[in-house]
Amino acid sequence: MNKPPRNEDGSIDYSQDFFAKETNLTVSGQLEGELAAMALGKIYTFGPTFRAENSNTPRHLAEFWMIEPEMAFFDLNDNMDLAEDMLKYLVRYALDNCMDDLEFLNNMYDKELIGRLRSVIENPFKRLTYTEAINVLEPNNSKFEYKVSWGADLQKEHENFLVEHFKTPVILTDYPASIKAFYMKQNDDGKTVRAMDILFPWIGEIIGGSQREENYDKLVSRMKAMHIPEKEMWWYLDTRKFGACPHAGFGLGFERLMLFVTGMNNIRDVIPFPRTPRNAEF
Repeated sequence: MNKPPRNEDGSIDYSQDFFAKETNLTVSGQLEGELAAMALGKIYTFGPTFRAENSNTPRHLAEFWMIEPEMAFFDLNDNMDLAEDMLKYLVRYALDNCMDDLEFLNNMYDKELIGRLRSVIENPFKRLTYTEAINVLEPNNSKFEYKVSWGADLQKEHENFLVEHFKTPVILTDYPASIKAFYMKQNDDGKTVRAMDILFPWIGEIIGGSQREENYDKLVSRMKAMHIPEKEMWWYLDTRKFGACPHAGFGLGFERLMLFVTGMNNIRDVIPFPRTPRNAEF
């Protein structure tokens, strides 16, 4: 590492590296998952994902595990239905099969844990657009450290306010395109995309997903606007170039689910080997 091979111009010669080119760890297997869903209909992946953001909070890790379903012939509504059903199934399974553990945690650590878990499976999630959420939040800007306005990415304090306001988990949809990824389906208004985030009590975002953009021309235009290299993404564009279908998917952060189910306060307590900024001991 002290003397990497270099080209004549002094740049690193990545042709001698392990992958024979400069390579980065992916944050998600989603794009490859989309290809598998086009062939098989419904698929999921489950594996570690990495993030380089310097966030030292009780909800963030530098490496975490994510469950990512991807479904052909699904639109945004189908995606929301599946994500809500999945979360309710998982919480119900914990209540049905791990009650001894949950009662221990409830009695010794968090007196509201079991009640909070039951409220998730007994009530429908509140669904509203990002714009509707902004209309709820803006009159309460005096309560927030970060003032909110249309086009801003929501902070944890805004997510918590919405969940407490509606007294149930919240599904937000139709975010501004400017704060979302290039692959999300563009709405006809030219400003928003068919994204969805599910917000849970205290946890904040537990699922993020979207309907994917299947229109080749719109996808290429969006990639150019966001400086995504088309040459390196030829294989992804080919899934639209020769015909495609509506499809959607989402990612569930496994440790955030564990955080919610156990009532722990710090995400580092629900993963065996937490890796965080400046810390990868194991």
